[in-house]
Amino acid sequence: MVDIEKICGQSLDVEGIRKEQLKSVFPECFVEGKLDIDKLLNLCGEYIDNDFEKYKFEWPGKSECYKIAGKRSTGTLRPCREESVDFDNTKNLYIEGDNLEVLKLLQNSYYGKIKMIYIDPPYNTGNDFVYEDDFKDPIEKYKKITQQTTKSNPETMGRFHTNWLNMMYPRLRLASNLLRDDGVIFVSIDDNEVTNLRKLCDEVFGEENFFACVSWHKNYASANDAKRFSNVLDYILVYRKSESFNRNLLPRTEKQNCLYKYDSNDGMGRWRSDNLSVKTYSSNYDYPITNPNTGVSYNPPNGRCWMTNKDTVERWINEGRIFFGQDGKGAPQLKRYLNEVQQGVVPTTYWSYEDCGHNDQARKEIKELFEKPPFDTPKPTALIKQILKIGSEKDSIILDFFSGSATTAHAVMQLNAEDGGNRQFICVQLPEVCDEKTEAYKAGYKNICEIGKERIRRAGKKLTENPSGQLSLEEKTPLDVGFKVLKLDTSNLAQWDSTPTEEQGALFARLHEIENSVKSDRTDLDVVYEVMLKLGIPLNFAVTEIQINDKKAYSIGENCLVLVCIDYGKDGITPEDVEKMCEYLPAKIVSTQQAFKDDIALSNAHYILKDRDIEIKLL
Repeated sequence: MVDIEKICGQSLDVEGIRKEQLKSVFPECFVEGKLDIDKLLNLCGEYIDNDFEKYKFEWPGKSECYKIAGKRSTGTLRPCREESVDFDNTKNLYIEGDNLEVLKLLQNSYYGKIKMIYIDPPYNTGNDFVYEDDFKDPIEKYKKITQQTTKSNPETMGRFHTNWLNMMYPRLRLASNLLRDDGVIFVSIDDNEVTNLRKLCDEVFGEENFFACVSWHKNYASANDAKRFSNVLDYILVYRKSESFNRNLLPRTEKQNCLYKYDSNDGMGRWRSDNLSVKTYSSNYDYPITNPNTGVSYNPPNGRCWMTNKDTVERWINEGRIFFGQDGKGAPQLKRYLNEVQQGVVPTTYWSYEDCGHNDQARKEIKELFEKPPFDTPKPTALIKQILKIGSEKDSIILDFFSGSATTAHAVMQLNAEDGGNRQFICVQLPEVCDEKTEAYKAGYKNICEIGKERIRRAGKKLTENPSGQLSLEEKTPLDVGFKVLKLDTSNLAQWDSTPTEEQGALFARLHEIENSVKSDRTDLDVVYEVMLKLGIPLNFAVTEIQINDKKAYSIGENCLVLVCIDYGKDGITPEDVEKMCEYLPAKIVSTQQAFKDDIALSNAHYILKDRDIEIKLL
């Protein structure tokens, strides 16, 4: 029998990739496959001086974070058609699961493909949910967590800050892999961990890639019952992936345009007056300007000079670009025309609630969608839209792996409706159980994911019924308000269960399970999406069911990039079936060894596909 390659059941080996990249540049630093760190440092001009008193950011458990981030996942994401909206056509994804495992599983398909990440992680106020990562069996730990309500992390606990750091660090490391070279991440945070988060991001993304620390005015009113100062600000840390990132300008607002209040009679449109002098002194630009209406000469203010030379100013006077007051008898000023200013505004590091919304507005938005708001701490869509305008492109992928009430998904759809964009969202959320005392639980929502999915459904329906924006019908692209639900689970592929058992029936069941490659309780579609994950195919690619003689198969991608067939049919996959599959011109065909009629049929399939330059892989 021929030796056919099997699909790897683990997520992308990111550490292995980096090791090979390093080996290709510094092969002399590897001895028997292991990195000689001292030799590497020496080659880079760094020499060991045994000086341990160096500036570094350390905390208990940091070394374990590296191991957790590097441990490859054997899980999968199972599609859930019944909870999705427009499953077959949408490009948006909503993923239920522990974001640490999900980020690992996304590495193959989305490594270096995400343009923008926004996250609003737990602020570590003492009452937030603390993710508990388990190195040995993360999927089993995840399943236990989903049966619990929110936990607390009180400040009296000795590991108050380290618990939060150990949760955030591996997730940020994995997230950085997903960003494009011109990508950017925005992280919301408050006073409790902003300093630690800044150090954490410096380490993960590089101190040189710090881009901004934005102060967002989250409350329009102060709290008179505050024990210290009334806190009206939250922060958003912005880090780029590399120097390739260029922030977008923000659209000019009508408030900004109102400054150009004068209408000209020279055909140049609206304008405003501006100072003609500058601080940087040059003797060449220090001369008198004479008002042609009065003959009075004006020198620049003391210590300043005019912004340009005398010839240019005289030309501007002749062109009517110098303003001498409404009565024509004043000091010279420059006319700034609205049509000459850049089309956008450089973002500042202070965002007012007037431009970006506030907490009360966020709660009102939820209330407009739900009769009783099921979520206490959402972000306003105006805030996320501001972030999207700065950090994304109209056709880019947006990731939020602390999705919460799905504000990011709502904002992506809303901005697409306004500017004709085709942004796609990937939202990831742990299905935390809602406390029985909360309004969410009383309204029938058992976990946070149910709230997020329902919000996207209602927001999408509202957008299609009441389209917003200024685009004409001709300019608008079809608005994608759907989303594909995927849920974290153990692999669909059967693996030997080595748990001790004395039950003969259980032993036979295990033998039967492992014999069939695919678990008996999993569907064909479950397997197809695991194939996509393991082969690095984006999960928003089209999946089409096709018929191969008497067998059901699935085409992945518009032009059958990969064909998956695990259907035995009556007699197993035959050479005739393989010939039929070749008509779809796939790059790869994926199946199981058990799906073929016998070893001879599998060998024949191998040679048929080899002649047509089509690869075959087994599960």
